[in-house]
Amino acid sequence: MSIEVQNISKNYGEQKALDKVSFSVKKGEIVGFLGPNGAGKSTLMKILTTYLTSDEGSASVNGHDVSASPLLVQKSVGYLPEHNPLYLDLYVREYLAFNAEVYKTPKTRIDEVIALTGLTPESHKKIGELSKGYRQRVGLATALLHNPEVLILDEPTTGLDPNQLVEIRELIKNIGKDKTVFLSTHIMQEVEAICDRVIIINQGKIVTDKNLEKLVTEVEEQIIEVEFDKEIAETLLASIPRISSYKNLQNNIWELTFTTNEDMRPALFDFAQANNYRTLQLTLKNKNLEQIFREKTKKQ
Repeated sequence: MSIEVQNISKNYGEQKALDKVSFSVKKGEIVGFLGPNGAGKSTLMKILTTYLTSDEGSASVNGHDVSASPLLVQKSVGYLPEHNPLYLDLYVREYLAFNAEVYKTPKTRIDEVIALTGLTPESHKKIGELSKGYRQRVGLATALLHNPEVLILDEPTTGLDPNQLVEIRELIKNIGKDKTVFLSTHIMQEVEAICDRVIIINQGKIVTDKNLEKLVTEVEEQIIEVEFDKEIAETLLASIPRISSYKNLQNNIWELTFTTNEDMRPALFDFAQANNYRTLQLTLKNKNLEQIFREKTKKQ
């Protein structure tokens, strides 16, 4: 396993940031680590990068225990923290050369990561002169300098405009072809575009850990938008098997929710015919990741 977490707990005074968190990440996976603000995402990432220590439990990265072998963990992990600290007065190549020296990495690697992260057009500038998107590229280039097997990225696309966001998304996706990527973000479209798997944390506990495709398709609920040819009584709608709720959208258009993942459109068509109605449209509306996230993290 690239990342192994076993019963990790962390407290800040009376506040429990992490509560017996456990999961593992296989080599080559791109995993989205999601949760509302204060859920414990950054705390766990800082533990995995040895910046913080846990109160209980154990964790390892690339087989190295984060408590017993912090230097080996640091050598094998590329980390982009949420606020991406950079020396703005240094030139891009100067900054990368400084970090290459820290990691004892050959200077030839600098040109490689500049090309890999698309920094070539801006590599002659001071970091303070770069756009937010290119500063993020510098952070990613720094994380990749020592060619780590695991990348831990905390909110890598925060504050980017739509064009920059797409560019960084593609960059991370390409990097993920050769490395394990563990990233946190509040942008659900990023996860849907990049990740193979989703882990959702809420109030310090893991509430979901599933393959992204299965998470979306295995939801035990189905929403269908249907338009009837004439007005229909709510009492009649309530008699449809497995229906849990119904909402009138406009005129004779209704949104019906069923407690099943079976396609209910054929049954709904039969119901309409049996009651002398015609269905003018039947549209299946699968839940997206954002809806699932909201349900999993809603306040109890």
